[in-house]
Amino acid sequence: MTVRTAPPAMTTPRLILRAFTEEDITRLHRLLSERDVLRYFPKVDPPSRDRVEKMVTGLLEHWEERGYGLWAVESRSGRELMGRCGLQYLVDTGEVEVDFILGKRYWGEGFATEAGRASLRYGFEDLGLECVVGIVHPENKASQRVLEKLGMNFIEQREYFGMQCHRYVIERPSYDRASRLWNDLT
Repeated sequence: MTVRTAPPAMTTPRLILRAFTEEDITRLHRLLSERDVLRYFPKVDPPSRDRVEKMVTGLLEHWEERGYGLWAVESRSGRELMGRCGLQYLVDTGEVEVDFILGKRYWGEGFATEAGRASLRYGFEDLGLECVVGIVHPENKASQRVLEKLGMNFIEQREYFGMQCHRYVIERPSYDRASRLWNDLT
C-alpha cells in the first residue's frame, strides 16, 4: 500500500482525521462487521478482511486521484479507530458526497457531525467546492439528522447505488452561513 500524496491530517476537539494505514485494516474490518453498521448500505453483509484491505487501498488511491477522500476517524483521547468520514467522488453523477461510517459504540455522541463539519470545511474552504451532496437511505433517520446538522437540505428521493435514497445538498452560500455557527472546529 503505497501512496505518494498523503491525505492531510485534521483535528477537531475530539477527533483526529488522518490517512488510513495498513494497521487500520483489522480494526476497520471488525467495525464494518458490527451488527447494523452497514444496515442501510446496498451490501449489508460484512466485507471480508481481503475486501477491506482493497477498500483501504482504493480510499488512498481516491485521495491521490482527486485531492480529497475519506479519512480514518480516530479519537483524540484513546487514539482508537472509530470509523471513516470525508468526501468521495460519485462516478455515476459527478457529485462530491460527504460520507461517514462509525462503529456502533460511537453512535449518538455527535462524532459524525463533528467529522462531517471538518470534511465540509475541507471541501469548501481548502478545495473551493461549490456543492456537496449527502446520500442516505430513507429509513436512516440518524444519518438524516447528521446531514441536517451539517446545514444540508433534503432535495429529492432518487436512485443511488442501485437503491432509492434521499439526496441532501449544501451549496457554498448555505455552507458559509452554517459554518459561522460552528465553533467546535480547531
